[in-house]
Amino acid sequence: MERISALGLDVGKKRIGVAGCDGTGLIATGLTTIERQSFPQDVQQLQALVTEREVQLLVIGLPYTMDGSIGFQAKQVQKFAKRISKALELPIEYIDERLTSVEAETKLKAQKKYSRHNKGLVDRLAATIILQQWLDQRRASLI
Repeated sequence: MERISALGLDVGKKRIGVAGCDGTGLIATGLTTIERQSFPQDVQQLQALVTEREVQLLVIGLPYTMDGSIGFQAKQVQKFAKRISKALELPIEYIDERLTSVEAETKLKAQKKYSRHNKGLVDRLAATIILQQWLDQRRASLI
């Protein structure tokens, strides 16, 4: 199987959770949480990760509404994704991230690491779940 280097992004209004994967494309790991200030700064911080990790692709969680349609929040994420894709010159793939933040909070509570004051950790774990789902789907489609 070819090597893959992707970044998983959980894009929110205030923060972007970022996850990466090992070259084998098996395991997603939380990397960082970017506190959003301005688009150029978001690009700069992501560009550093892209360069360092030789990223080939961005996997972005799309918050569909519960009935599976694309609501306001998902449109905002798509708008950001298109801009970031162009700025970083990388292709993007979307993954349904409807329940990833809930799943992330549940996992952190189970590990006794959850705190309302540490939203960055939730965002980072949500990004990890997003990327892991994509990696698992990709692997399943290659078998």
